Amino acid sequence: MSLGLYIHIPFCRSRCHFCAFYLQIYREDRAQDYLTALFREIQLHAALDTLDGRRLDTVYFGGGTPTALQPSELCKILSCVQASFGLQPDAEITVEAHPDTVTVGGLAQLAQAGFNRISFGVQSLDEGELAGMGRITLPDRTCTAVTLGRQAGFTNINLDLIFGLSGQTLESWQSTLAQAIALNPTHLSCYALTVEEGTRLLIDIRRGDCTNPKDALQNAMEDEAAKQLTVAGFYRYEISNYCRPGYACRHNKLYWEGGEYLGLGPSAQSYVSGARFGNIEDLKAYQDMLAGGGAPTAEREQLDPERRHREALVFGLRLIEGIPVESIHAHKLDVDCEVKIALLLNEGWLEETGGRIKLTAAGRRFADSVAVELL
Repeated sequence: MSLGLYIHIPFCRSRCHFCAFYLQIYREDRAQDYLTALFREIQLHAALDTLDGRRLDTVYFGGGTPTALQPSELCKILSCVQASFGLQPDAEITVEAHPDTVTVGGLAQLAQAGFNRISFGVQSLDEGELAGMGRITLPDRTCTAVTLGRQAGFTNINLDLIFGLSGQTLESWQSTLAQAIALNPTHLSCYALTVEEGTRLLIDIRRGDCTNPKDALQNAMEDEAAKQLTVAGFYRYEISNYCRPGYACRHNKLYWEGGEYLGLGPSAQSYVSGARFGNIEDLKAYQDMLAGGGAPTAEREQLDPERRHREALVFGLRLIEGIPVESIHAHKLDVDCEVKIALLLNEGWLEETGGRIKLTAAGRRFADSVAVELL
């Protein structure tokens, strides 16, 4: 079974209007306190042998904006991870980056330290849409960042895009897709905008300053992404993710295929040895708990076999290829779950083809609702 590590870097230079992730605005003193705590957390899990001596298949630096930290700091974290847990020789090591926070020298440092995949948070390549979501940057910065990444030695490059933004049209989305494809990344993630509690976006909607994304328009945008990216040679392997052959994100597939992962940093989530646990969503409390010698865990749940099997089913259905029918029978799910699967098949949300059960095109539109039914 694959084993991954997620490291949450809780800093950004500014917060986007749609963002609901736990983060703080970057300050050097905050960053240094965080790094002290993070190294303590790594050492704590190493001492507890949380991963049972297994080496990591994937490491993912997410956020926030990991590249808000200095390249040397990110390299030091990776070095500590390698010394504490060990890495498989072919481990996939990803760092998320904002196009405005990278230089060719800094990226070269990361590549030389072992980072081999970079994910740029692009969101849009339309200047007006970027301004509307609170991103103080220009579309040209993405082109520059991708060029710098290649010059530094990165060959595995992802671009994150969002559709359904306020003021976004089908035509502007088509233009963003075309520009992104022209940059020749190996991977593209296309996410439908969701309006989350606690975000500036929700406040603006309630004030009437902007509107909720329209379902019909978002559906048309999703279809357009699938069409353009397929023509360009990308393979859609998960609801929101497309890749060139051989470049599926191994870390994200680990989540969908029932692999185990340890999460470090405030708000990070873990699933190890049948237990799901999460860190506290407060940087100061996270630091204080680790300074006191304790784990910064806010909640922990030991999943029984039935729950683990249901979750494996739900996550596996996010993959376009779905899951083998035999795996459902092998897990011996309870009668209630089997009845729900039969109903979803009958109602056209699921389909069975080639010995696999998968979401239909209609089912992918309501994947979250299907998940609720099955859980």
